[in-house]
Amino acid sequence: MTHDHDLVLRPTAAQTEAALNPPAGRRGGDLVIETLTGLGATTVFGLPGRHALGVFDALRRSDLRYIGLRAENNAGFAADAYGRITGEAAPLLLSTGPGALLSLAALQEAAAASAPVIAIAGQVPAAGLGGGRHGYLHELRDQRAAFRDVVKSVHTARTHSQIPSAIAAAWESALTAPHGPVWVEIPQDVLTAETILPVVTAMDATPEELAPRPELTALAAHLLSTAERPAIIAGGGVIRSDASGKLRALAERLDAPVVTTFGGKGAFPWKHPLSLQSWLEDRHTTDFLEDADVLLVVGSGLGELSSNHHTFAPRGRVIQIEADAGKLESNHPGLGIHADARLALQALLETTEPRTDATAPERVRAVLDKVAARLDAQYLTLERRLVASVREALPPRAPSFWDMTILGHWAWSAFDPRHPNTMHSAQGAGGLGYALPSALGAAAADPTVPVLAVSGDGGAMYSLAELATAKQYGFDVTWLIVDDGGYGILRAHMTDAYGEATGTELTRPDFVALAGSFGVPAVLTTPDTLAADLSKSLATPGPSVVVLPALLKIFEPTHL
Repeated sequence: MTHDHDLVLRPTAAQTEAALNPPAGRRGGDLVIETLTGLGATTVFGLPGRHALGVFDALRRSDLRYIGLRAENNAGFAADAYGRITGEAAPLLLSTGPGALLSLAALQEAAAASAPVIAIAGQVPAAGLGGGRHGYLHELRDQRAAFRDVVKSVHTARTHSQIPSAIAAAWESALTAPHGPVWVEIPQDVLTAETILPVVTAMDATPEELAPRPELTALAAHLLSTAERPAIIAGGGVIRSDASGKLRALAERLDAPVVTTFGGKGAFPWKHPLSLQSWLEDRHTTDFLEDADVLLVVGSGLGELSSNHHTFAPRGRVIQIEADAGKLESNHPGLGIHADARLALQALLETTEPRTDATAPERVRAVLDKVAARLDAQYLTLERRLVASVREALPPRAPSFWDMTILGHWAWSAFDPRHPNTMHSAQGAGGLGYALPSALGAAAADPTVPVLAVSGDGGAMYSLAELATAKQYGFDVTWLIVDDGGYGILRAHMTDAYGEATGTELTRPDFVALAGSFGVPAVLTTPDTLAADLSKSLATPGPSVVVLPALLKIFEPTHL
């Protein structure tokens, strides 16, 4: 029998000695940094600000690597990418008021894409919390409220003793499926006041496992095993839970065709005989999925883009595996299984019966042939050629980050990621300026491969300052800027809807000369030389810029 007192962790003599004699001069900010270190963090992102200086002062005395960006939203994008690439929680250090609020767009993207980010912000002195009338610099009436609707959880530490527990709880929340950003704020005076607490040691913040209910997976396994025309939609949850291998095994066990959502790019091999690829904005794909008698949706809420702009109307039985309970059956009724994708797929692998369908690859090929024929009829050879050139130039395991731009829109459907977790885009929340700062975060996460960022000229203007960051840290990032003279997607949408575009034309800098002013090599390319110029830039260590003047078109929608 185990007694409660057997579970008490008794400190060693050395631990007792260290606790009784902590180093002198430590402050609340040291508790923040010590807690992050104890949780396993190695890299932090952010910007200093007046109310957070206590944390940055402590950072100077630590072994943590600091990556400082030039604007808070860009720091958030970098932390988001670091979390996606590593699967680890990415600390984001922020100030309060304007600095904190500027991170909201990045945290919304992290929430939409289930990227684990730990945002830790300073606050006005504790006496001013919740008031909004003390006149402190950067003071808000309720800063927490501004973030509560965006992040998974919100935490406040009002005393030194609350800091380790608040950050540990946030860490656990960020890494519990579905992953996501969390918010921690600590008053300035708490961060700067001296502390008598012992140094924070290793922390235990184990994420909760979200296992499926066995009676639900038993029913799902029966439905899939006995289906005549099963199909699978794989979303970003498969990527976040590192379940691509299990997805492939299940698809092959069932002979079930698979389409990946834009957030799930790479979850299933692009050229596999069962791969429908990612042509979700194509009616041929939609028709095929609607005809499935059992449709397994894994790690997707079937939102606007994944449902062909809400025109998708499945006629068969839907099984939805989703870690976010709020997304279960939110768009289509079915058998909802609230679970982590990896654990649910493993349960299905253990309980489904193999089925054979020799016609499945032939039916998949027929759909892809129809998609290709539709594109051929639109004479969009330039756009398809550019996607192919990027794929040719990019090493197979090098990650790419795509802004909200016309070439990025094409990549959602047409780009072959080659490997899981290598293609990322801002389609989760849809904000501009995502590509370059995210690529910097990926380069910080894995310096062994080059990283590609792709932006339009409009999106590039959001993050030009981060060329200084790329240069400062020597990140191996190549930035492809497609210059079409404005906000290309909005221009196309407005022209199509209203006959004329307003507010979409932009005066731009000379991007090549501007990159050179940062000490970053740049080249002006053409569609004919893009593959060669990109290849050279990606093969050259350090940051670089490739500028492509081109006016591209979006393929015609087929959801109407």
